[in-house]
This record gives sequence, C-alpha cells and structure tokens, in this order.
Amino acid sequence: MASTEQTNTLPYSFAGLSQLPASQIIMLLAGVAMSIAMIVGVWMWSKNVEYSVLFSNISERDGGQIIASLQQMNVPYKFSEGGGAILVPAAQVHDARLKLASQGLPKGGLVGFEVMETQKLGASQFQEQVNYQRALEGELARSIQSLQAVQGARVHLAIPKSSAFLREEEKPTASVVLNLYPGRVLEANQIAGIVHLVSSSVSKLAPASISVIDQNGNLISQPRDPSREAGLDPSQLKYLHELEASYIRRIEAILDPVAGPGNVRAQVAAEVDFSQTEQMAETYKPNPSQEAAIRSMQTAESGSATPGATGVPGALTNQPPVPATAPITTPGAPAAGATANAGAQASNTSRNATTNFELDKTVKHTKGSAGSIKRLSVAVVVNNKKGPADKDGKAKPIPFTPAELTQVNALVREAMGYNKDRGDTLNVANVSFTVGEKEIVPDLPIWKNPELMGMLRESLKYILITLAAFLVWNKLLKPLYERIMYDLAALKEEREKPPQIDEEAAPVVQKKQLNRKQRAFDAKLESARDLAQSDPRVVADVIKSWAGANE
Repeated sequence: MASTEQTNTLPYSFAGLSQLPASQIIMLLAGVAMSIAMIVGVWMWSKNVEYSVLFSNISERDGGQIIASLQQMNVPYKFSEGGGAILVPAAQVHDARLKLASQGLPKGGLVGFEVMETQKLGASQFQEQVNYQRALEGELARSIQSLQAVQGARVHLAIPKSSAFLREEEKPTASVVLNLYPGRVLEANQIAGIVHLVSSSVSKLAPASISVIDQNGNLISQPRDPSREAGLDPSQLKYLHELEASYIRRIEAILDPVAGPGNVRAQVAAEVDFSQTEQMAETYKPNPSQEAAIRSMQTAESGSATPGATGVPGALTNQPPVPATAPITTPGAPAAGATANAGAQASNTSRNATTNFELDKTVKHTKGSAGSIKRLSVAVVVNNKKGPADKDGKAKPIPFTPAELTQVNALVREAMGYNKDRGDTLNVANVSFTVGEKEIVPDLPIWKNPELMGMLRESLKYILITLAAFLVWNKLLKPLYERIMYDLAALKEEREKPPQIDEEAAPVVQKKQLNRKQRAFDAKLESARDLAQSDPRVVADVIKSWAGANE
C-alpha cells in the first residue's frame, strides 16, 4: 500500500516521460546534451585565457625545473609552437617570474658568486682563485645578457698571477663571445659599453686588451684605425646633422611669418673642425720705468785704511809706554804742519748695489674645442606671394620686390650668424613653387582592413553561436518539446477517463495500466492467502474488524 501511494505522488512529468517511446526519449536526451555542450563551449570560449611568454630560449635543465615549479604552484602553462618558449596566463606572468626568481630560476647555465657560498673548508688558494675567476666571468656574462640585443654571452678572463719580484708585470686580458638575436646588431656605443664594463670589473685591465666577437666569429671591438681618423665616426656625423638641422629650423622659423608656413625651403651645409688643438705661449715685454716692480735689492760696501808712520824713529819707539802724568801746563796747539802729517793715512773703499725687477711675462695656454664651425653654406628658396584671385578663382603669384628680398637676406644672415671672414656663403632665391597634384589613394578594401576584419571576426563568432542555438531550438528542441507535451496531454486525458470493461477497445496505454493493476492485485491477493495460511488468527482479527466497521 505504501509503495502505491509513493507511485501516485510522483511528479506527473516524470510519470509521463516514462510512458514515451524510446526514440523520443533518445532524441530528447540528445537535444539536451547538445544544448549543454553549446553552453559549455560558449562559456569556455568567453573565458579563453590569453597566454604570454614566461621564458624563452632556455636550457633543457632550466626548462624542466621551471615546469616542476609551475606544477607545484598550480600555474597552468603550455609551450609555443616551436617549443622554444614557456607560456603562462598573462595575468600571472609577473607573479610567476618573481616566485621563480626567489628559487634561483632560470639559472641560465652560468655560475656567479653563489659558487663562493659552497666553498669547502679545505680548499687551496689555487681553488679559491679559480672559483673567484669563474664567479667573476659568470657575473659579467649575466650582466651582458641583460642587454636587449644579446641572447647569450660568455666571458673569458686571463688574469696573471701577481708577484712583487717582477719589474714588469703581465697585464690581464679578456675575451667576450656574444650570441645576438637574429636581425639584431650592436651599435658602437653599446660595444664600447661592454668593453668598459669588463675593463672596470677587473683590476688593471685596459680596454684595449679586451676582444669582443659575435656568434659568426666577427671581431666587433676592432680598435680605431689611425688611417681612418680623417673620417667621421657616428657621433660626429650625428652632431653635424643636428647642427645643420638646427640652422634650418632657425631660418624657417624666422621666415614663416613673412612668407607663410610651407613657403620656405632652406638647406645648410656646415664644415666642422673636429680636431682638438692645444697651444702654450710665453711672452716677455720690457717693463716701463713707472710700472717697474722690484723683486729684490742688495747693496754691498767695503773699505780699508792704512795708518802713516809716526813718532821718533829709533829704538825708543819699541819701548812700552810710561804711565801718563798730568801736565802742569797746558801745551799749546800743534802746528799745522804736524797735524797734517799725523792725519795723512791711505784708504780703499768699494760699494756694490744689485736690484732685481719683476719680468713682464705672459703665459698663454689655449685649448681649442672640438666641433668648431669652419664654414657655412646656406641656400634659401622663398615661394612667391599669393595675389588676388582671378575670374577662375585662382590666385596669381606675385614675386617679392628687391627691397623685400634684401630684408629676407638680412634676416637669414642674422639667423645663421653670417661671418664673412669665415668664408660663409648665402644664396636667397624667390621662385614660384610647383604644387604637384595630390595622389588619390584608393580606399582600402574591406577585406584588407585589419581593424574592420578583426571586428567582423568577433561579430561573426557571436552570430554563428546565436544562429546555431536558434537552429537547435527551432529544428530539434522545439518540435520535440511540443510533441512530448502533446503526448503527455494525451496520457493525462486517458488517465483521467474511467476504466472500461472492453479491453480490446481500450487504448494500448490503458491496457498496460489495467494489466499493471491486475498484476498488483494478484500479487496482493497471493500475499493475503499466504498470510491466512501461515497465521489464520491475524486474518480472523482483520475480518472481525471489517465486520465491526460495517455495523
């Protein structure tokens, strides 16, 4: 009884579907599966992830370690068509690179200063020197590989052993091998930068002792040939072109307000002296007496005097003098002749004076700057002025008057810094410009317009999806749905009809229902008989309860 009630309470739609033919059920399931597949496909297509390059041109060892790390981090990845690059979702590129860099990936096959971290305790001095040289070479190679045009690099250093007992020590040398990307070329300043990078990293390594070659074996660090010094290097040519362009801009800027924009054409040819000269001169001039400056003055005087013979000649003059006694009377003045004889002595006197004056000396040190202008040649063409329009609406050109041309010539001279002594030349011409007919560029066909074709492709995707969904619904699901609903309605009407005795006239579905009910009744009747035989007392109690209920 309980099972019968549960069957009756099932939803009507599922009960009706169970009565449909197998072909209709299969078609219904196929339509539902197709619809689900289309929905999932559209969702996956709308959620299509854009992949970007994580790393390219890496070794197999680094590639395997990177793939293992990506799998541990649950980062989706795939390979490029040629297998030379690892692609990850664009939104996770930077995050993945930072995480891999924290793990030291990619290593690139180069050994840097991390080799010093695993230095053994018992390593000899030779091993330490070799490890240091390997680490230095690896670090230099990594630095060079950071350049955009360089795909790979190797550095070889030849560092001689220093000794205090050698008068002339050997100088270190270096070689750099570059593997450039296809179609890339290093400029002269980039090569010089690599040379100076290596030179600055190794003690006593001169830039001239460094050789740089590419993957084809070409020496790209060739020193400058003295025989080619007369030519201009790229930096000098660049300076020359910029100088000429600046003069052209100045001339056109000052003449555009006069002749109108686009009516002036100027060309400048400059001769520049890139040689650098140094001159030192010393000039000595006489000092005027009023401007003379004394540096030092020295005076030397010397003199000598020889006394004359005095006293009485003879032996008495050699006796020591007697003590002096005061005279009783004052002696009189000596005679004039005696005084003259007493003072008559011979003398010799000399005087030398030396005066040093400052010299009027001029020391002049002149260093000429490289890139000085030697000569300018300027040519200027000015278009005729536009006159009033004629009957046809065309403006007649009017040439400049001589006074106006003189003014234009003066303006150009001032703009260019005309110097007659330098040999500058200027030529200003007033002519009528020939205006060529504009070439009519045909419109680009729609199928050759990349932007429009891209928009059409995107729109076509959505149109095709919508059309496919409409066809599936209109041609498959809708007729099937209408047929199922019609069959379900018919089953509902037949189920609501009272059962008829004539089984032959009943519909096939009603016959099945009657047979099912009959089989259920027979099964229940058989169960009641088995119960009566096994336990008659229970059956008797049930009959008594029925009889009591009827009363």
